Amino acid sequence: MKYEKIDIKNKDSMNYAALYLYILDDSPAIAIKERPMVVICPGGGYEYTSDREAEIIAMQYLAMGYHAAVLRYSVAPAVYPTALLELGRAVAVIRENAGEWHVNPKKIVVSGFSAGGHLAPNNALSGNSAFITKELGFDPAVLSPNDLIPCYPVISSGAYAHEGSFRSLLGADYEKKKKELSLEFCVGEQVPRTFVWHTCEDDCVPVQNSLLLVNELVNHHIPTEFHLFEKGGHGLSLANRLTGSADGGWTEAAVAVWPQLVHAWMENWV
Repeated sequence: MKYEKIDIKNKDSMNYAALYLYILDDSPAIAIKERPMVVICPGGGYEYTSDREAEIIAMQYLAMGYHAAVLRYSVAPAVYPTALLELGRAVAVIRENAGEWHVNPKKIVVSGFSAGGHLAPNNALSGNSAFITKELGFDPAVLSPNDLIPCYPVISSGAYAHEGSFRSLLGADYEKKKKELSLEFCVGEQVPRTFVWHTCEDDCVPVQNSLLLVNELVNHHIPTEFHLFEKGGHGLSLANRLTGSADGGWTEAAVAVWPQLVHAWMENWV
């Protein structure tokens, strides 16, 4: 396996912002010459990026036979659009190096957890935005993912908002820009295939965030798979002992099947 740290910073980025690549080795003994790449955006309320939703998630995708990357994007005091520009640059860098890294450039997937689940679809929604393309200097097709996997995502700044995420993301522009960044109002035909999961018991980021997103995806005829689990609170990650707490928290056996469900979904088009 090739492990590499890539600089994706822009002028407003924090010093730690980087893309961490996990590239499976190419071998003449293996028929597969190009693999999907899954870019993981950990959660953390735009205040930090969670270790529980980073490398350990990448390992799951590597085990499925895909390349993986973890984006440690800039968080508060960095504000919008700093992280969004970092993710756009990350997708572009992967496409530009697809040949060297044996990545299928038409199968770049962005997955995000919680606040990272806001950043991931925002990347797909903003790929055609004039200010994003101008700032990064790439065509929209280069910046946008081919598929999305939002996991218990922050979506809405309305009645079901996780207000802290939007305040950290927007800073002094919170009141001015919060509706602009409420993603249920932004869905259009530019959104790629999407896999979403959430839990009914999430008392931090209400499940209505995913419901609002899925409703708009269906209304716009975007191929969508959605799994709503009855049990489990927020931030479950793998929902098993690998990402659980010492007292058994963050585990829920019924939810721990989600990586297998994602794998089956991805294999439908791989």
